Amino acid sequence: MSQPVFFYVLSAIEIFAVIAFAVSGITAALRAEMDFVGICFVAGVSAFGGGTIRDLLLDRRPFFWVEQDGLLWLVIALCLVCSFFIRKSHVELTEKWIQIPDAVGLGLFAALGTQVALIEGASVTVAILMGVISSTLGGVLRDTFCNVVPKAFSDHQPYVILAVFGSVIVVGFDAVNIMPGLGLILAVGVTTVGRLLVLSLNLSIPAWRA
Repeated sequence: MSQPVFFYVLSAIEIFAVIAFAVSGITAALRAEMDFVGICFVAGVSAFGGGTIRDLLLDRRPFFWVEQDGLLWLVIALCLVCSFFIRKSHVELTEKWIQIPDAVGLGLFAALGTQVALIEGASVTVAILMGVISSTLGGVLRDTFCNVVPKAFSDHQPYVILAVFGSVIVVGFDAVNIMPGLGLILAVGVTTVGRLLVLSLNLSIPAWRA
């Protein structure tokens, strides 16, 4: 895969990752019966929170959403369109409305965050950590601002572990230098499908018992 195509893939992953987490934030804010300002705030925190912390830790300036301010307008447009149609349709906003886009965002941001860290010259360990941070902190902040204990820590279902798997795939393909773009796509697929299977089969990991 040529360098221009590779960076097009990275850009596409970034856009879809922002959309996925923004939708999960919009749904969570609507479930919490927030007004439009609250919806925009929670959607923005969900979409940009993890990536901002990643850029901050990597000392990467400007932040990705500052460098590409079109992403801000994209999130605002999503807030307008989604909140309008969801309210008009009177659809029941179940937990799955948050979980499905969250699963997609998890896979996309895990791969993206890891690859960005590698491009910035980070070590393997740091790159994996950046993938996990990018893909999980947006959801943690979303739940926190909606006055909910973050699902990543409380539902006892694989979440961070899946982000680690996706990040490791990206690191592996980068190490052998064979079609890193394919590694990105594979990482997104494994993490996202894995999370969706966890949710559909209601798989869980043992909880700590005092």
